Amino acid sequence: MSETFQALVVNKQEDTFSVETKELNVNQLPEGEVLIQVHYSGINYKDSLATIPNGNIVRNYPMVPGIDLAGVVVSSDDPNFQEGDQVIATSYEIGVSHFGGYSEYARIPSKWVVPLPEGLTLREAMIIGTAGFTAALSVQRLEENNLTPNNGKVLVTGATGGVGSFAVAILSALGYQVEASTGKESSHEYLRQLGADSIVSRDEVYDGKVHALGKQKWAAAVDPVGGAPLASLMSQIGYGGSVAVSGLTGGNEVPTTVYPFIIRGVNLLGIDSVYCPMETRLKTWQRLATDFKLADFEAFVSQEITLEQLPSVLPTLLQGQVTGRTLVKLI
Repeated sequence: MSETFQALVVNKQEDTFSVETKELNVNQLPEGEVLIQVHYSGINYKDSLATIPNGNIVRNYPMVPGIDLAGVVVSSDDPNFQEGDQVIATSYEIGVSHFGGYSEYARIPSKWVVPLPEGLTLREAMIIGTAGFTAALSVQRLEENNLTPNNGKVLVTGATGGVGSFAVAILSALGYQVEASTGKESSHEYLRQLGADSIVSRDEVYDGKVHALGKQKWAAAVDPVGGAPLASLMSQIGYGGSVAVSGLTGGNEVPTTVYPFIIRGVNLLGIDSVYCPMETRLKTWQRLATDFKLADFEAFVSQEITLEQLPSVLPTLLQGQVTGRTLVKLI
């Protein structure tokens, strides 16, 4: 490998904040058993927050953001990984307190590294990224709580976002009747292409009022939104149904009552893709390469960009301007 390489570095010192591409060397990388030449990364909401002064994501500066990466092992002190192995690393402390994927090289603790499953390419793995992995975890948890295609319609909120888009596609591929919720009328055709059977507006899920109980509309839901919309959603889930929640773009407080839980037996399932146990992580990635595998990965790619383009593209996620996934090509 070359002595130096390029990385996106965010830094905060007193009243100054910077986001710029810099030249680094391997000695500047944090400790870890596996040195990886990064081929691809992606943009997540969390990554965009990491590049603003008050994002409350980065724990120490300077930092290389990028919570996802996929690449090839250059060297390893762990016998489970050999030079030339293709690998994935997502979440844990990556891009938060440990240099992440917006770098041509990354050094990662081996306990955070997943072998690339047979059936996926490095590019496909990063089209999936944390967003697709979170969606897969959500569907898996719903199934573990007895959801089957025979139970009825499944709602996906925030359906044009990363998690929502993948949830729509995975559920559709498994034979579920999928209803997608979005506030973007221009994205209806995109959602239908992913497999949505029907589309509802945000107002049909949450009209500004949270009722103790509403009409039972859905057997289950994948919700990356949270907040008051989640409270409204839970009041409309059918008896014994479940909601898998993984986000808080709608707020971190859920003003609900106990009625959905004690009258209809509704289950609220928390989805954590950050510290997800490795056993579950390996199982889920394997499913993403097999029965959860998508028919058309390219349908999810809104754009592919370079490291140098990241500073101008990252803010667009916070402005709600992105549909699907933005792929970052490092090599």
